[in-house]
Amino acid sequence: MTYLTTLLTAVLVTIALTPLFIELALRLQWVDLPNERKVHTIPIPRVGGGAMALGAFLPLCYWLPADRFVLSYLAGAAVLVLVGGVDDVKDLSPKVKFAGQGVAALVAIFGGGVRIVSLGGILPDTILPGWVSISLTLFAIVGVTNAINLSDGLDGLAGGISLLIFAGIGYLAFLDGNTVIGLIALALLGALFGFLRFNTHPASVFMGDAGSQLLGFSAVILALALTQGHQTALSPVLPLILLGFPVLDTLTVMTLRVSRGRSPFAADKNHFHHNLMALGFRHPESVLIIYLFQTVLLVAAVHFRFYPDWMLLAGYLLFSALILAGFWGAARRGRPLRRVDLFNAHVAGRLRLLKREGSVIRRAFRPFEAAVLLLLVGTAFLADRPPLWVSALFLVGAAAILLALWRRWAVLPGLLRMVLYLLIPFAVYLGHPGFADAFPALARCYDASFGAVAVLMILVSKFSRRTSGFRSSPMDFLILILAVVVPNLPEQAIQEHRVGLIAAKILLLYFCFEVLQAELRGRYGRLALSTAAALLLVAL
Repeated sequence: MTYLTTLLTAVLVTIALTPLFIELALRLQWVDLPNERKVHTIPIPRVGGGAMALGAFLPLCYWLPADRFVLSYLAGAAVLVLVGGVDDVKDLSPKVKFAGQGVAALVAIFGGGVRIVSLGGILPDTILPGWVSISLTLFAIVGVTNAINLSDGLDGLAGGISLLIFAGIGYLAFLDGNTVIGLIALALLGALFGFLRFNTHPASVFMGDAGSQLLGFSAVILALALTQGHQTALSPVLPLILLGFPVLDTLTVMTLRVSRGRSPFAADKNHFHHNLMALGFRHPESVLIIYLFQTVLLVAAVHFRFYPDWMLLAGYLLFSALILAGFWGAARRGRPLRRVDLFNAHVAGRLRLLKREGSVIRRAFRPFEAAVLLLLVGTAFLADRPPLWVSALFLVGAAAILLALWRRWAVLPGLLRMVLYLLIPFAVYLGHPGFADAFPALARCYDASFGAVAVLMILVSKFSRRTSGFRSSPMDFLILILAVVVPNLPEQAIQEHRVGLIAAKILLLYFCFEVLQAELRGRYGRLALSTAAALLLVAL
């Protein structure tokens, strides 16, 4: 329950605070203005980092013990959120930002005991001297913090990369029995899911330096603390694998700047995401390609976590060489890649025609609506023994929804969203523990239905002809990974505690109902009745 509460609190707090922060930023003109180096064309508020920080910190302050590591992590992260927030409002000099990053790093090093003390098989049987350990750790923390900061160049890019990184860290921490690191990673995952609801293309808010520095600092601190512990069998090279893509991007860009006689910190458009767009890829396509690269590194880190250190390092260097060779080869051609005519004419053109005709959305929406509503009612039917206060709350919620539907009150959409965000986690978490044992075939079909619903959700969102509301984006790729991969993770500990399965089902249902509610265009009758029925099933 601690894992579930941490995740959901982070999601809900971030989702609740982000619109309030957006409105405040617009009033105070705390916005990111477009220029020749940026891809957005209108001013965008850059206050998402504050909402993410509060969303992640609140459950951590409640659940985690007040030990040295936790307090040092929270203090260092708070320093970066504060400095980054000031920088988002009033542009600070690089010296001030580096000073803030250095202070946060030193707090983690001396207060939390986060240090690189060994390089494993790279330097076997060698414990690094104190000054070398401190210097290397300081360099790594400041470097990765800036690497994530510099990767924040497209809508959803830094957030999606970080989400995959924290998913890997959280999974490895769970396998290693490190509850503290696992909970911190889970809280950040929840905050990112809530934030990406507003940050995928076209974004309505940016995370700003407050958010990107928080993510970079958190990622490197958790990765080092997990792999440099005395009682872990995880390779010390794993942080390089998990954080490898933004690190490679930053090192490549800085090397190019120095080779051209410029400052390594001078702004330009040579990042990987800029190069992808220069090659002819669209904004969402560029983000999706980088998600795929980061997913490859995530899978490699999990699968090869016990392999020899030199083999992991060689694999990462080979991956980096292939990425650089691909971009170098494309740059030598001197012109953008031409989209394949056959694809444009017979695939992409056909897809655009189907979207205009509306044939796919007409055929997919009704099955999607029916599947989502049946899945909600079925999940509620499997709920077992809720607390008395939950039953009372859900009875009141069912009565309120039926009354709002009968009287046709304008508050019905907001009421449905609020009730569903409370109903879904309780219904999934309270699923009858004996169901899978008593009916294994039905249980497998029930779990597989979430993957099928995820595919229908993407079809409906992608072929929707709506001009506003929840839209298809590269975030769908992350949701599909969560819905299909997490429930099928092989580790027995994960399956026994149902942590990954519960989180996957909850987040998938959240996104399904966002798509469904946007697509219903005010016709909420079936949704309201199904929600009321699910509330009564759980309550009774």
